[in-house]
Amino acid sequence: MVKKCSSKRHGQIRDDLVTVKSDLKLLAHEEGEEQAKLTPQLKRGSRKPVPTRGHHDDAEDPITVLSPKSSHDGPGSGAKRAAVVMGKLGLLLVFLYFFICSLNLLASAFRLIGGKTASEVFQKSDLLSNPVVGLMMGVLVTVLVQSSSTSSSIIVSMVAANFLDVHTAIPLIMGANIGTSVTNTLVSFGQVADRDQFERAFSGAIVHDMFNWLCVLVMLPLESLTGYLYYSSEFLLSSFQFEQKDMKVEILSKITKPFTNVIVKIDKKVLTGWAMNDTKYENATLLKRFCPGGENTTETITCPNLAAQIPLDDLYIGLILLAVSLFCLCTCLISIVKILSSMLKGSVSGMVEKVLNDDIPRCPWLTGYLAIIFGAILTFILQSSSIFTSTLTPLVGLGIISVDRMYPLTLGSNLGTTTTAMLAALASDSNKIHAALQVALVHLMFNLTGLLLFYPIPFTRFPIGMAKAVGKVTAEYRWFAIFYMILFFVLMPVFVFLVSLGGAIAMYSVFIPIGIFFLMLSIINMMQTRFPKSLPEFLRTWTWLPEPMRSLKPYDICIMKVTHCGRRATSQHYAHVPSIIIPPGVTAEQALKAANNGCRDSQVYLTSQGSEAEIHVHKQYYDSICVPVDTLRETST
Repeated sequence: MVKKCSSKRHGQIRDDLVTVKSDLKLLAHEEGEEQAKLTPQLKRGSRKPVPTRGHHDDAEDPITVLSPKSSHDGPGSGAKRAAVVMGKLGLLLVFLYFFICSLNLLASAFRLIGGKTASEVFQKSDLLSNPVVGLMMGVLVTVLVQSSSTSSSIIVSMVAANFLDVHTAIPLIMGANIGTSVTNTLVSFGQVADRDQFERAFSGAIVHDMFNWLCVLVMLPLESLTGYLYYSSEFLLSSFQFEQKDMKVEILSKITKPFTNVIVKIDKKVLTGWAMNDTKYENATLLKRFCPGGENTTETITCPNLAAQIPLDDLYIGLILLAVSLFCLCTCLISIVKILSSMLKGSVSGMVEKVLNDDIPRCPWLTGYLAIIFGAILTFILQSSSIFTSTLTPLVGLGIISVDRMYPLTLGSNLGTTTTAMLAALASDSNKIHAALQVALVHLMFNLTGLLLFYPIPFTRFPIGMAKAVGKVTAEYRWFAIFYMILFFVLMPVFVFLVSLGGAIAMYSVFIPIGIFFLMLSIINMMQTRFPKSLPEFLRTWTWLPEPMRSLKPYDICIMKVTHCGRRATSQHYAHVPSIIIPPGVTAEQALKAANNGCRDSQVYLTSQGSEAEIHVHKQYYDSICVPVDTLRETST
């Protein structure tokens, strides 16, 4: 049955479609008292209707609800409101502090779990000579240690120790850039309960992935053919004179270390020692268990951190720390979202969104570049791109920062994080500083070239559209977000590594056909959208393919059945919705077109297959009414 529910917007009644699985029936539209009951009451000063029973609407989102000052406020209400705002700001800072601390603990947990494995990966120098293998190794290592700054610093140290040459290190640096975006992707799951928020948060998180993968697709072949990064970094290095300096930038860590060091302390020198196969660290533990007993003694004592007191191996302590840090991360994230939602109401929300997302008057093109500079400076201060982007992700989910604005901030963060490798290189021995600095400059040149390729010209900002497209898919099929992470950060690197064991012939035999297939698929999809008449008739759509090969819906049905998570709502939720007239002989498409007349926001569309017609509801409208996409059979009465 195709049904309509009425809502009031800007003083006018509009009818929005909902779909419930049923045969099409001939029913008259009800008016009068029934219609009056169905028209949602508007809250005072609100821009959206109050949802009726069983009707989930974005009006519940505090960002879009105005809360003007009531005329009945008492004389002390201003001071009371100010106290409440100050209290919320204080709580927000507290939760933000523990959110950042939990990110640091999460990174420590991953290092304890996979640090040994990650370091052993670097010892396979014969495999690393292959650029594709080196790229995937860089991804795996960074995923395991959860920090591109750490992995790039290890790579710089290995080059400084002549364990790797610069040519071999370049693909590793590219892979490290990709692996660093796992953290903010995990953070986006904190808003998975709300489809709209999750779509925005996930899109904002993976815009970093899309940029990095596109850069690699362009830069890796270019580097293999021309040595562009190697020679450009060599040229820059020859233009300047550098001296050895033991430099450290600790701003945020000075605030967070007092808390995190009480829980766990990691010896990063052990990671580098393992990577360089130093026998001194063969039996060492990554967890710092023993500390010097005093200035004038060689005795050691158990370090004063909680993890050192636990008589377990690094792996098990890492697993415990992983569970604790994820719990703290989710708790802090949910609290931050709730506090921000309560603070950013109505005009406040509009003002904040305007400041963050609007362009500079008369110089709109300059706004993005200022965002890039801002992102680079903040990341330099934080010394972690993961912390910076992970802090922005929930704001994108709430709609405070747009995905389009998140993109230049992420690009700036990519530039800012290269300073860590630069500082690590400057701390190298004077006779090894040249090679170490060259690798650090390669990291900078890679990100800077990617920025020049995919930002200055608006048409080339492909990562934004790609991220939004994946975000829409994950909003409809939320399990796809988990599949995405496993595919791109685990299965793909492992698959490439396994194929590489067969040698160069095996790699070319597998990857060249795969590359050609996906290239042709991308071209056909683009032509279907823009130049469909240029294609043969059967290639203008994919409807001739079996549904599992062109849609995620069959997999979604299977997963819903296995997990017992249905999307269906009970019929009582829609008992109050009136029906519309479907005359005998009228097709579902004609009825839908007539019913949807004037519903500008619903964007319902229909596709016909044989005797059945599927009515698909646009995600924005689908979320607000919480109804499934159902199949309606055309019948006559």
